[in-house]
Amino acid sequence: MTTPSSRPSRPWATLGAGAAAVAACAVCCAGPVIAVLGGIGGASAVAAVWVPALGVLTVAAAVGVFWLRRRRRASACRTAPAPADLGMPAAAARPDLTDTSPPR
Repeated sequence: MTTPSSRPSRPWATLGAGAAAVAACAVCCAGPVIAVLGGIGGASAVAAVWVPALGVLTVAAAVGVFWLRRRRRASACRTAPAPADLGMPAAAARPDLTDTSPPR
């Protein structure tokens, strides 16, 4: 057994409120969504032009680094071999420990 509700059902009011909410959301969010999508599209257009150029610059930079490192390594540190003075004091003469005579 069903009991009748005290208020009559209004499906059109619910649909109207839902439509108003959807419209408000669309008005509120349309600007940021369009801005983000436009930014992505603009970045894609710029990248389509600049990525090949950046690839060429990257290869040129890598070749330049390789060439400079190889050139510096070849002339890095050419010195004549010689003994190195470390600036350490000389050891003092130690007493002869092989002497077995009794102390005086």
